[in-house]
Amino acid sequence: MDSKQDLGDAEFKGWLYKWTNYLKGYQKRWFVLNKGLLSYYRTQAEMAHTCRGTISLHGAFIHTEDTCNFTISNGGTQTFHLKASSEVERQRWVTALELAKAKAIRMMEEDDAEDELPKETEKNELQIALRALNSKLEDLTTCNDLIVKHGSALQRSLCELEQLSLGDSPDLHQKVKAVNERATLFRITANAMINACSDYLDLASSQGKRWQRALQYEHEQRMRLEEMVEQLAKQHSRLEAVARKEAKTQQAAAALVEQSKAHAALQPGNIVSDEDEEEFHDAVEDTQEFELEIPDFRHRHEGSTTSFSSELDTENDSGSEADTRHKHTRAVIVSMKGRAEMDTEIEKEIFEDAGDLPGSQQIVRRKRRMRIADKPNYSLNLWSIMKNCIGKELTKIPMPVNFNEPLSMLQRLTEDFEYSSILDKAAKCSDPHEQMAYVAAFTISSYSTTTTRTSKPFNPLLGESFECDRRDDYGWRAVSEQVSHHPPAVAQFTEGREWNMYQEFTMSSKFRGKYLNIIPLGITHLEFPKSGHHYTWRKVMTTVHNIIVGKLWIDQSGEMDIVNHTTKDNCHLKYYAYSYFSREPPRKVTGVVTDVEGKVHWVLSGHWDDRIEGAKVFESAGMMKGDKPVLETGPSVLLWKRVYPPPEAARYFHFTVLAAQMNEMEESVAPTDSRLRPDQRLMEDGRWDEANEMKLMLEEKQRLKRREKELEAEKAAAEGRPFVPHEPVWFRKERDPYTGNLIHMYKGNYWECKEAQQWNACPDIYV
Repeated sequence: MDSKQDLGDAEFKGWLYKWTNYLKGYQKRWFVLNKGLLSYYRTQAEMAHTCRGTISLHGAFIHTEDTCNFTISNGGTQTFHLKASSEVERQRWVTALELAKAKAIRMMEEDDAEDELPKETEKNELQIALRALNSKLEDLTTCNDLIVKHGSALQRSLCELEQLSLGDSPDLHQKVKAVNERATLFRITANAMINACSDYLDLASSQGKRWQRALQYEHEQRMRLEEMVEQLAKQHSRLEAVARKEAKTQQAAAALVEQSKAHAALQPGNIVSDEDEEEFHDAVEDTQEFELEIPDFRHRHEGSTTSFSSELDTENDSGSEADTRHKHTRAVIVSMKGRAEMDTEIEKEIFEDAGDLPGSQQIVRRKRRMRIADKPNYSLNLWSIMKNCIGKELTKIPMPVNFNEPLSMLQRLTEDFEYSSILDKAAKCSDPHEQMAYVAAFTISSYSTTTTRTSKPFNPLLGESFECDRRDDYGWRAVSEQVSHHPPAVAQFTEGREWNMYQEFTMSSKFRGKYLNIIPLGITHLEFPKSGHHYTWRKVMTTVHNIIVGKLWIDQSGEMDIVNHTTKDNCHLKYYAYSYFSREPPRKVTGVVTDVEGKVHWVLSGHWDDRIEGAKVFESAGMMKGDKPVLETGPSVLLWKRVYPPPEAARYFHFTVLAAQMNEMEESVAPTDSRLRPDQRLMEDGRWDEANEMKLMLEEKQRLKRREKELEAEKAAAEGRPFVPHEPVWFRKERDPYTGNLIHMYKGNYWECKEAQQWNACPDIYV
């Protein structure tokens, strides 16, 4: 591979090996770096007509993996996995890419400054300049008239003087004096003309650059409008092509139904009457079609999420980066319109019988609050925050509670069970593929409140715990504990009527300037004891936009694999990242449920902030639309629908009813429970200044305990004796049989200790 042109030139090109898929691996491609864009082609000859892909280096992340491999990613939507022929060649490319990235950022900033629309002050300055030029032009005209006038008078005087000199007239002296006066006037007028010309030239020169810039701006605007019109024309052509395809699709659907009808008529005992035939054709007219990506898990890479390599691998930009390399097949889904009848509506299903849950004898439903008090109108004084940061270490800078909501991360994780009725429904399913569809809908439902909940929950203190007993209404109870502080990790165990769920939640974050990526690293386990089915999955990446300027908003993106370790079934979910230029609607989610052989049994679609629907796939008739297989499904089933909070919820942090009840005081809880955390309680009560002071005291106490532990560890090392680090109270480290990782598993003694009020093992963490 020979790269051409120096690093300082505008263009850099050469051969690289690009990862394509799991069948072909790395393939040799011709790459061209020009004007901040990296494009690639199969051959050099393709440069004239076909570009295989392009990635912008503005805001891109360039990561070197080993001696020859490196990766370029622009935040999750595009990723190039590249390999050079040698370490020297890789370094040349990386250097060129870094220089091009810096230049692209600089050019973008300059373009942003130049592309600003003329402001009102600039228009006023332009009008003033035009009036000044007009005034100077009038002065030049006046000077010109005076020069003509005085020049004519001087010429007449010279003629008269010439005639008098020939006749030796006594008036010769007076005539000479008059000629001198007129010559003086002419000289003064000429000087004024020269000065006026000089002023006009200076003023015109000073305004020339501004006019040139305005002209350039108008020219660029025109070019952009022409490009926009051209893009609209292309989109119009594509829409016409889609319309033509849609017409062909209707014909394909009709043929598919005719083939199914003929197949059904051949079955013994099946007689199709004229009435049945008429009804069958009505169903054909009520179909819809869409395309879906079906991953081929038989060619899955070893680094996919089913292997769960390392939960604390902070180098991945998403929880399942390797999943994006799955081999996918585009399939055409022909689905019956409408929705199948359901026994109960998911969004209104609340079980009242809690007798199936262990330890739930004669549970009385308690009355809980429906909301919290409105948050006070506190203005954020940035100067006071900066003043408190002067002279302090970065780790000791306190973040004010103004950025928080009055809930801890332990409570926020427990909110995932707001739609636990989906799991109760899944536990009753005899079909494992239908059960998988409901489990997938439950995983999606946990993101529904993130559209409006942009405030940060409190970081739990080491040893902080939270219990939530909702057996009287939801039918589950949960225990959570902060088991590690560096890195922060939360262990949680929840037991429902016919299911149990446990997880160790930890994450990494990467600040990208304008947005923040939050990558979950922990794995969630769900088991149904009656059927023996055990599911695992890892959450997708969360992106917080407008960190510095603008209104905060949150998006979910990436791919998630839910694995049934008992049957080896898999549900592949894809969360589409929001893009202004994408045709996909925002917050869209699609998914497919496949068996161990890769056969599709269910298809899922919807939006993670509203609802998820699923449809069972019938036997495929073997039809193809182009190179895409056609799958026929029945009518869709509503798997989950969001229950929206009331409009006034914006006044109290956009809390749902369950979120408002999370921090409600209860008796007999552990002394480390989040409800007893004083700074969080003060914030909920509206006393934010006191909450900030208390938060600082709690953090200082935690630092002091950590220093004591460090000194104790150093002393134990010096004496040669073992040091016992922090041990969680309600969880212990065990080897996970499904992932092979060490995780914190629930000991199973919390509720017994609560009943006996034995809290001796709880640490003193609050003030």
